[in-house]
Amino acid sequence: MAIQDNNQILRFTTAGSVDDGKSTLIGRLLYDSKSIFEDQIEAVKTSSQKKGFDYVDLSLLTDGLKSEREQGITIDVAYRYFATPRRKFIIADTPGHIQYTRNMVTGASTANLAIILVDARKGLLEQTYRHSFIASLLKIPHVIVCINKMDLVDYSEEVYENIVKDYKAFSSKMDIKDIQFVPISALNGDNVVERSKNMPWYEGSTLLYLLEHVHIASDLNHIDCRFPVQMVIRPHTLEHQDFRGYAGRIEGGIFKPGDEVKVLPSGFTSTIKTIELNGEQVQEAFAPMSVTITLADEIDISRGDMIVRPNNVPQVGQDLEVMLCWMNQRPLQARTKFMLRHTTQECQAMVKEIQYRVNVNTLHREDQIVELGLNEIGRVSIRAANPLFFDAYRRNRQTGSLILVDPNTNETVAAGMII
Repeated sequence: MAIQDNNQILRFTTAGSVDDGKSTLIGRLLYDSKSIFEDQIEAVKTSSQKKGFDYVDLSLLTDGLKSEREQGITIDVAYRYFATPRRKFIIADTPGHIQYTRNMVTGASTANLAIILVDARKGLLEQTYRHSFIASLLKIPHVIVCINKMDLVDYSEEVYENIVKDYKAFSSKMDIKDIQFVPISALNGDNVVERSKNMPWYEGSTLLYLLEHVHIASDLNHIDCRFPVQMVIRPHTLEHQDFRGYAGRIEGGIFKPGDEVKVLPSGFTSTIKTIELNGEQVQEAFAPMSVTITLADEIDISRGDMIVRPNNVPQVGQDLEVMLCWMNQRPLQARTKFMLRHTTQECQAMVKEIQYRVNVNTLHREDQIVELGLNEIGRVSIRAANPLFFDAYRRNRQTGSLILVDPNTNETVAAGMII
């Protein structure tokens, strides 16, 4: 029951092509779920009137930067928070432009669910394919395809069914286990929070109902115990002079006092003495809780080590096969060196080989390439200077992901999913 309670926060990302209505949709969710203040509503009404609109432009609720409003576009990842009596939500609103694919990777990396917006007038576009592929690549378990602007196609069931058919044909090539479709008008509120009277032919749920009821407790890996050590706690007081705790966030499995554990890379074993959460001892802890663990034996443990179960260890090695999203203006070439960050470890690494690039519109592989450009995704071989403790990304999104950092500029230049 505790696992279920801990997952009442739903993290979801919104993506689509430019001007598909993402900001309006998020504004509608906030407005109709009564998650915004009166003064915010009044400010948006005033701005809408100044622009000469005869309606309230709800996209202004989410377009926070003045320059973005003036251009009429949203250009960065913006995180929004709202809640209903059933669940709390964190939204990552990502841009629709091709040149901001890296922003979607950033926003989607921790998401339980992705909302893909499709303009009912235009159908599936390049960005629909691109964002759906990234959702599949990042192993987002749940996708809701919102066919928006149904009011501009006379709420046509035929238009909706054709888009659903096209998307199902495309998505059959991808690894997404749960796809739902909803016809909506974010501008008018049809099927967003309230059921639409304009589409009696649609018998499914509203968008908010799906968001409130999607089952996410089983999305985390509660089988493989993974605890990357972030910090060793040794208080310098007489009262706690013998205390040695290991703080970090559990990235998989369930830990309990008395469990036998193994420490990597040393291989030493011990048993868990106590688990503390916010200064209180608890009888079990699981992902994604941040806790302090103490062990029955004194073992030399430092940041970057990992506490696991003796009979269930991750892969250990320096050679990695990775699907990489390149995020820098300067193209990636083989034999380039970086700083690699994986869980709580940091070490030097080199991209040995670029094996192929993925055409995200056709999902075809493009072989014999010499570099990856900005926003391109490909498979690469990486050699790390130190052994890493990792799982395949499809098994554990936390221990299966990494980032590459330019050692000269300290810029994050790539995000990777270990195969």
